[in-house]
Amino acid sequence: MTVQIFGIRHHGPGSARSLKVALDAMQPDVLLIEGPPEADSIIPLCKHEQMQTPVAILVYAPEQPDQAVYYPFAQFSPEWQALQYALDQNVPVRFMDLPISFRLALDQTQEAKLQAQVIGEVDSEEDNEENDEDTKLEDPRLMQQLRRDPLRLLAQAAGYEDSERWWEHMVEERRNSDNVFLGIAEAMTALREEISKEPVTNNTTDEHDEFIEQLREAHMRKTLRATQKEGFQNIAVVCGAWHVPALKELPPVKQDNQILKNLPKIKTNATWIPWSYGRLSYAGGYGAGIHSPGWYHHLWNHENKIALHWLTLAARVFREEGLDISSAHIIESVRLADALTAMRGRPIVGLDELNEAIQTVMLFGDALPMRLLQQKLIIGERLGLVPEDTPLTPLQQDLAKLQKSLRLKPSAADIELILDLRKPNDLQRSYLLRQLRLLGCHWGEGGNEARGKGTFKESWRIQWKPEFEIKLIEAGRWGNTIKAAANGATIARANDQSLEELAALAQDALFADLDTAVDVLMQTLQAEAARAADVLHLMAALPNLAHLLRYGDVRKTSLDTVQTVVAGMITRVCIGLPNSCVSLNEEAAEHLHQLIQGVQTAVALLDNIEFTESWHHTLISMLDREDIHALLTGRCCQLLLNAGAIDDTEAARQFGLALSVANDPGQAAAWADGFLRGSGQLLIYDQSLWEILDQWISQLPSEAFINMLPVLRRTFSSFDMPERRQIGERVKHQKASLPGTLPQSDFDHQRARQVLPTVSRLLGLEVDHGSG
Repeated sequence: MTVQIFGIRHHGPGSARSLKVALDAMQPDVLLIEGPPEADSIIPLCKHEQMQTPVAILVYAPEQPDQAVYYPFAQFSPEWQALQYALDQNVPVRFMDLPISFRLALDQTQEAKLQAQVIGEVDSEEDNEENDEDTKLEDPRLMQQLRRDPLRLLAQAAGYEDSERWWEHMVEERRNSDNVFLGIAEAMTALREEISKEPVTNNTTDEHDEFIEQLREAHMRKTLRATQKEGFQNIAVVCGAWHVPALKELPPVKQDNQILKNLPKIKTNATWIPWSYGRLSYAGGYGAGIHSPGWYHHLWNHENKIALHWLTLAARVFREEGLDISSAHIIESVRLADALTAMRGRPIVGLDELNEAIQTVMLFGDALPMRLLQQKLIIGERLGLVPEDTPLTPLQQDLAKLQKSLRLKPSAADIELILDLRKPNDLQRSYLLRQLRLLGCHWGEGGNEARGKGTFKESWRIQWKPEFEIKLIEAGRWGNTIKAAANGATIARANDQSLEELAALAQDALFADLDTAVDVLMQTLQAEAARAADVLHLMAALPNLAHLLRYGDVRKTSLDTVQTVVAGMITRVCIGLPNSCVSLNEEAAEHLHQLIQGVQTAVALLDNIEFTESWHHTLISMLDREDIHALLTGRCCQLLLNAGAIDDTEAARQFGLALSVANDPGQAAAWADGFLRGSGQLLIYDQSLWEILDQWISQLPSEAFINMLPVLRRTFSSFDMPERRQIGERVKHQKASLPGTLPQSDFDHQRARQVLPTVSRLLGLEVDHGSG
């Protein structure tokens, strides 16, 4: 009986290429792979014609979908190539890792008890003190790093600072696969012996990880023994390189059985889901990830002329972004990359050499475009695909149907999407993206009015991410279709929401075409509005509801309930606002200033005569009240002037009274801030207001003027740049026109003297101009 253990890196093209050669030479009659045994039943789908990597095995608990584990595979993953080999050769294949059903069931309390049972003893206080003293001999942070990245020792011994680069140079870029797995086994054996000499740090996370590793390796050995008992004679084992020493020398069966005894277990399901290269990288948060999935994909698919093909792809990326890259750039980049490879004694050109060549030749030293290359090529935007008959939840099946019918294919790329809501297909797309967002699946971001496209168009950015699959599984408890689940999830969120949050949620539900949720939210909103004692909450909720009434018609939804709620809220706001503005400090006045502006926008959107008259009457009643903060009375005056509720004469009168020298300078500045903020045109075109403000500022004492500068600066900073420029020019012109001030002239007297003789002759004058 022969057992060969192939230690690999989970996502390495060199490991995968060497493994293919080794399996062809070995011709095993059974194949064991590190992976979740729950997925054995879905292994045959790997050969389905619709299956496209990258993909991942998803194992989750149906009753607790948030508890899930992913096992990603790329085309260049050794495990994926092992699966392909087994299915092509009709060789039995199975996963041998610790079942996820055990791992998910282990809570912290159970782990602590089981760990004590496995170790067989609990250290006494004296032993702990001795261990603490021993641990102090080593840097605990260094030991923690070494346990999490044990290859660091080998990399440092070989002169590398980065274990990633060491493994890549030694294994992934290797062209000769002879004895590579033997060398890996010897290196890992020596490394584990060295690490085992060091004590485990007193860290709960490290102890937990160490315990899980014991369980995993014990279960792998158990699976290997069971396979041997079945009578297989030529067994191939594919596992992470770190586990090779633990599987070569099998301890007594009793020891492993003791470790695995009485493990808790929960029900789990397994399926295939699409994955992306972005989520296969370290940057995507994947612990066993790699730095450059796109580069590894290239290494796997191009054994010859690696540099030429890669640099051509890089040139194509830059050209798509408008950079001028020619074939000459590619040729010179290839030469430089090959020269750097030879100088550094590398077996093949590496990513470091290619990046240096690209930045030097194509980009003339500019590092900024390299970020684009990192995202689009080095990491890559490839998204996998799973067959239609892959086990899916009803919610996933419904989404797949909707994506197909709406011609909205998932993509890992960040894509801009403009939807015209007058078109039925685009309207349904908008509904789908909004419904998914309410389920926590943010496939589409934005959804605002497209700039310059009219009110019937929306602008979206869509990008599919693999974690959305687990979001859909979690949302399955709300319904079996996207719309039903979105209705259920939205209704559930209505509990314990503030009035403004309910209004925003109602807007989201209405724009997502969730009739059931809208009805419930409107009833909840109406009840909450009736109970609300704080006018400020009503004011905060009004803009969203006004937006519903103004722009909801394009979605062909009923707004009768919203109209009723809004009418009652505006009435209560108009009655309660004046008293809510009394005796406020600066912070509270600023907050209420924003709310008043929001209500003004809402009333303008509604375009209802009754609402407008009530609102203007409320603002007029606040103008002459001395107990209301000046910032708010100034804003009320400006809103009334803009709406035509008061004329320019009355506005000038109010402005003059507020900026009278008899008033406190701070209150006057606050009133001017409320009146002028964001309205520079008033000063530019209204001479009376200009003169009042100019006179007030001119009469301020020096100390008061310095104190008022922050308020005035805030006011003028709210003006647009052209408005500020015009105001500055007007001040400059006014200064030049003051009595005793000589106007600035661009007249060049010296040049004028040069033409005087000629002009004199033309006029028949004989004048001596020499003296000027």
